[in-house]
Amino acid sequence: MNSRVWILSLVVFFSLFGENYSQQFRKIENNAFGVGEKLTFDVKFGFVTAGIATMQIPSIKRIAGRNAYHVLFEVNTVPSFDWFFKVRDRYETYLDVEGIFPWRFEQHIREGNFSRDFSAFFDQRKGKAKTTEGEFNIPKYVHDIVSAFYYVRTLDLKNYKVGDKIRLQNFYKDKVFNLDIKYLGKERIKVGAGTFDCIIIEPLVEEGGLFKSEGSIIVWLTDDEVRMPVKVKTKVVIGSIDAELTKYEGLVGKLTTKK
Repeated sequence: MNSRVWILSLVVFFSLFGENYSQQFRKIENNAFGVGEKLTFDVKFGFVTAGIATMQIPSIKRIAGRNAYHVLFEVNTVPSFDWFFKVRDRYETYLDVEGIFPWRFEQHIREGNFSRDFSAFFDQRKGKAKTTEGEFNIPKYVHDIVSAFYYVRTLDLKNYKVGDKIRLQNFYKDKVFNLDIKYLGKERIKVGAGTFDCIIIEPLVEEGGLFKSEGSIIVWLTDDEVRMPVKVKTKVVIGSIDAELTKYEGLVGKLTTKK
């Protein structure tokens, strides 16, 4: 086969199959977030600011032949709290730009004397999670706990009623868990970054997932197309930990609920 025929064959192949290949995954309309978004939170234990948390999308990376948002979530205790309980946690996910599902997830935990490092590559084409602990079967579009949060931000919840649930699945360690997101209603709240009209959701994570039991976390999101997280309340054995938004930058959607 000469070079001209070979090139022509390639053109025919991609014209017939290239479009189908690129469209084998779902496409999700996303007006909520994009590259450059960075959210900063004060993490409070009671009346004490114990740490700082950041959620950001610094770039788009190429992974598995697809464009993916590099999402980085970090929690660090402040120096004055380190003596009591030092935390240096980092979560990363690589989120498909068009389909809003994960290709890769990393977890690096440093909490007191406890440490854990875990990573997983989600082969969404073959239905496999290839992790530091083995290879496991997964359903298509399965989430990690971070990607699930960003996916929920893309949803239109205006017709949801109190008690309605969003049905998702997340993979953690070596298993797939049901992950229901319960809609709790609306509330206006004030945090360091301002006053916002919010919707309230509650992830209901099965035992063995990222959180230990149901009802362990409540999230306030702005009631607009950005659905920016404004506050997170997490129940712990000796009380609760609140993360409250203090600064935001690089928003791509329209933030209309700030008062």
